[in-house]
Amino acid sequence: MHIDIDKDRCIGAGQCALTAPGVFTQDDDGYSDLLPGREDGAGDPLVPEAARACPVSAITLSEDG
Repeated sequence: MHIDIDKDRCIGAGQCALTAPGVFTQDDDGYSDLLPGREDGAGDPLVPEAARACPVSAITLSEDG
């Protein structure tokens, strides 16, 4: 899985970090970021739910390959 965060679209709601805290965090400005080493979702089953929880659809998921 590949996770892409549209930094221009993100409003810093933090729903991703609340839903999948093992993958998502917020940077110093409060915007969504990925934890180091978690760029592939780390097999966390909550990643798709975190993407759906984003109120501005700033997170997209795609399959590697």
